[in-house]
Amino acid sequence: MKYLLCFSHLSWNFVYQRPQHLLTRFSKFYQVFYFEEPKIGDSDRYLVNIQDGVSIVELFVSGHDDTTNERIQDLINQVLKEYDIENYINWYYTPMALQFTDHLNPEKIIYDSMDELSAFRFAPPHLLELEDRLFKIADVVFTGGNSLYEAKKNRHHNIHAMPSSIDKAHFGKARKIQHEPEDQMQIGFPRLGFFGVVDERFDIELLREVSAQRPDWQFVIIGPVVKINPDDLPQAHNIHYLGPKTYTELPQYIAQWDIALILFALNESTEFISPTKTPEYLAAGKPVISTPIKDVVQPYGNAGLVQIVDDADSFISAATKILDDTEKEHWLSMVDHFLENDSWDHTFNRMNALINNVKKVQAQIINTQKHINHV
Repeated sequence: MKYLLCFSHLSWNFVYQRPQHLLTRFSKFYQVFYFEEPKIGDSDRYLVNIQDGVSIVELFVSGHDDTTNERIQDLINQVLKEYDIENYINWYYTPMALQFTDHLNPEKIIYDSMDELSAFRFAPPHLLELEDRLFKIADVVFTGGNSLYEAKKNRHHNIHAMPSSIDKAHFGKARKIQHEPEDQMQIGFPRLGFFGVVDERFDIELLREVSAQRPDWQFVIIGPVVKINPDDLPQAHNIHYLGPKTYTELPQYIAQWDIALILFALNESTEFISPTKTPEYLAAGKPVISTPIKDVVQPYGNAGLVQIVDDADSFISAATKILDDTEKEHWLSMVDHFLENDSWDHTFNRMNALINNVKKVQAQIINTQKHINHV
């Protein structure tokens, strides 16, 4: 049995995104253990439950002190002992996990750098130092987008851009769904919607300004509010915060939207993001308006698939044009052609091949070094 131990900063049930898409596929080839970020509990203990073929490990520690990381190590050792885990790969979503996994002896180390975590609000001050260590010991590194790859490509010998992909069949359902959920049913039209995490990346002021200038447009916001005060969000009769929804429910909501939105402000935390929602919106057949996020501008904006805006006036102009356009067949044909070879299965196959090829890469490096020394 082959094992894959993933150490993440995200709870498995927070938002269904890149880790879930990838690791459920890896679970067909490995027994996957997904270690969530340790939480404060009444005692040092762990819980394991299986979801989507992945063993989710919750770690609890009774407070923080100088022994915390050692106690987390002990919990991880207990999991390995209970499940008789000997040969395994370590997969990291956060460098912070190095603090309590340095004692492990994995066959390979994978770093899937899905975001620039150091730019996020409340990022630990020593995260960058730990990431430097992770780059030194990782066998292969993946990045969640092309701009993040450009920023980090010189830090590792075996690094690859792996932009987040789509489950076309899942979001494609939105093109045919007729019924809609009760909490959206009473909202008028036209509807402009956003789904995702509402945090420091969300462009609060753009939403505030556009919703005020176009009170006849309805704005539907779906997702959890984290790291920001909900009271800071704009409140108006035409803004509807529907809260978090499951991944399964999303096509039911987006099906009845007129326009889908990527409402991200331009700041440190969004400089290198590659929003998964971009291809998901398109697969649902919805016109998309986005702020000028690098990984949306290229390739989606430059291909004419997404309208890029940088202020309220350009937003309103783009939305008006979309709402007035009754002929979307050519655009939809372009979308389908663009997304034709894009899938999480394809991304998984590329990543799995690179992981399986690690030993060959290591041998090439050793041979190159020998040649340099000989010369």
